[in-house]
Amino acid sequence: MAGVKLRKVSKKTGALCPVFDINLEVADKEFVTLLAPSGSGKTTTLRMIAGLEVPDEGEIYIGDELVNDLTPAERDTAMVFQFYALYPTLTVYDNLAFPLRTQKTPKDEVDKRVREVADILGVGKILHLKPEQLTPGESQRVAIGRAIIRRPRVYLLDEPLTNLDAKLRARMRAELKRLQKELGQTAIYVTHDQLEAMTMADKIAVMNQGALQKYDTPENIYNHPNNLFVAGFIGSPSMNFLKCTLREMDDKLSLDSGEFQLDVTEFREIVLKEVESKEVILGIRPEHISVGPSPSGTYAFQGEVYVVEPLGDQTILDFKIGDNIVKAIVSPHFKADVGDKLWLSFSKDRFHIIDKRTEKVVI
Repeated sequence: MAGVKLRKVSKKTGALCPVFDINLEVADKEFVTLLAPSGSGKTTTLRMIAGLEVPDEGEIYIGDELVNDLTPAERDTAMVFQFYALYPTLTVYDNLAFPLRTQKTPKDEVDKRVREVADILGVGKILHLKPEQLTPGESQRVAIGRAIIRRPRVYLLDEPLTNLDAKLRARMRAELKRLQKELGQTAIYVTHDQLEAMTMADKIAVMNQGALQKYDTPENIYNHPNNLFVAGFIGSPSMNFLKCTLREMDDKLSLDSGEFQLDVTEFREIVLKEVESKEVILGIRPEHISVGPSPSGTYAFQGEVYVVEPLGDQTILDFKIGDNIVKAIVSPHFKADVGDKLWLSFSKDRFHIIDKRTEKVVI
């Protein structure tokens, strides 16, 4: 097994989605996701690790070995693609056996490992079938099995669950996570699905427009975003953003949205030191807002119910605040109707102040 290091890696020419100055370190046996919207360079980054793309600048290490000049085969990685890439004329058994046979593995060992992997992935009863006879879920399991069977140093997975239905995708997320921990192998997983990233990864590398935005644990990515993009990209429903102006008066500091004012004097020193202008953004997640007939938190403002979205296990209330829509999550038993005026409250450790000019999270 081995870790992976990228040092100032860039791919500016010849790539569909270029990347710029990526620094990333994946520890041995760690599961890391590259999370980004489409077109942000996450697949380009993965392909450079695999050796399918050559970086214009920077160094890539697998273990302690610099691999920039090594072929994909010499890097000892296994890649799982979004579109399965199974050999259409071979049975499931032969697709799984193929990587071992190319390594001239003894026949008995090939048979043993094929059946072990087939059992782990639940494809033992379809070993005689060909790819055209498989469901999408079965095809993806076989593709994953073909990658893990030869026990490479690093697994590289490029959105492998995208073509599965929601129920199967949820099951496969859990299976992949269990499998990676059971095998104890390093895995780098590309996705645009934040749910996959949050539930599967030890660490998440959030990318946007070819640049690494934040690299941290799922908990820290969620609770401590470092900029506007990360704050808005993680979370469903996404974080609410309200444009505000900083107001100073008699040593007090407040956020003025035009519809409400919040006293943030306790953060005065750090806010005035870090922001570059008076224009800021107040960020608060829907699940961190308490809703009621009267204010219940340190910070509160009033809003009118605009839309009620019942989801079964919870309800989302959309509030009209000036020109903004603010979403809040409440219990499914909470009673509210369109037009009701209610208070939205939150505590000091549940909101963010973001510099509008730099998009940096200050609080």
